[in-house]
Amino acid sequence: MGCMFSHLAAKFAFFPPSPPTYKIQKRDHDGKLTVVASASTTTSLPVPHADDRSLDVLLIDTKLGNKIVAFYLRNPYARLTLLYSHGNAADLGQLYDLFLQLKLTLRVNLIGYDYSGYGASTGKPSEENTYADIEAVYECLETEYGVSQEDLILYGQSVGSGPTLHLAAKLPRLRGVVLHSAILSGLRVLCHVKFTFCFDIYKNINKIKKVKCPVLVIHGTEDDIVNWLHGDALWKMARDAYEPLWIKGGGHCNLELYPDYIRHLCRFIQEMENITTEIRLRKIWQNMRTQKRSSASCAKCCRIKLCLPKCPECRRPKCVKCCSWQLKCPACWKPGCVKCSWRPKCLKGAEPSRCIRCFHWRCCIGTHSGLNGKQDG
Repeated sequence: MGCMFSHLAAKFAFFPPSPPTYKIQKRDHDGKLTVVASASTTTSLPVPHADDRSLDVLLIDTKLGNKIVAFYLRNPYARLTLLYSHGNAADLGQLYDLFLQLKLTLRVNLIGYDYSGYGASTGKPSEENTYADIEAVYECLETEYGVSQEDLILYGQSVGSGPTLHLAAKLPRLRGVVLHSAILSGLRVLCHVKFTFCFDIYKNINKIKKVKCPVLVIHGTEDDIVNWLHGDALWKMARDAYEPLWIKGGGHCNLELYPDYIRHLCRFIQEMENITTEIRLRKIWQNMRTQKRSSASCAKCCRIKLCLPKCPECRRPKCVKCCSWQLKCPACWKPGCVKCSWRPKCLKGAEPSRCIRCFHWRCCIGTHSGLNGKQDG
């Protein structure tokens, strides 16, 4: 049943241009791939010269048996590479002009690809195929161009945020992530649900928490396809959230037309370029220390993550489940959790607790009346 719903959701999620806006063919003199516009479109497409090394047209094999098309645009002054995952109703032919603009303005190398079933890529569009597609592109960047994850920024627009966060969650040393009009999940775009169902697609709401690098969220406040609240929620859940960009009056497909878009994106890229290895290691170390401090569990509630002790006299952590302390007795009794009433058991019997400061046992019945005295257990 879940599989049937997933296939149904895929039909609503993917709208590849039909017919495709471009075709690829081999050049006669050197056998390299080039791209030409389809007869039915007027899209401006590159026709590189024989000695032009600024654009590579690639045909990449995925682990699921499809062949996908990618454009790699070089910038001789680039220090970082941008991996662009586009939305659900466009292909590379429509995006090439934007790629040129981003390459020059941001001063980056840029690679964009068509999902399986889009443009001249083979196969059919599906969630699993898009995951295999972006993994194949990343592997190509590593092997063919020597790009490491430390020098890579992932960019996901709309549905493209799904494969972007899928890969970002697997790369702990990634330089950065940009989420443009991103979705919390496929089902949450169609209806407001508070739970994640097994048949939902692109469960970004779960994967954003696994991304360890800085995350920039860009969203239009008047987006009538993916509500602005999707971007806001993703930004709040990011572990290393960068200052977001909420474009007032921006829709779903026109954010590139606003001056703030390119200005804010340029600032993000520049800051990512200036992040040194020392700063990155310091952030990783701080995150590890934070996780270590929160790894304790309550003796009674079990498996409940606890924050640091807040009482300066005793060292028992505050219980997150019930979020309260029992008032201390006038003497030196150790405070306990109001909800679960946990105290170390007395060696002799029933209910009393052991004092943290004097390490004596307050025994059983009758000691409650003598709060100022101490007894050896």
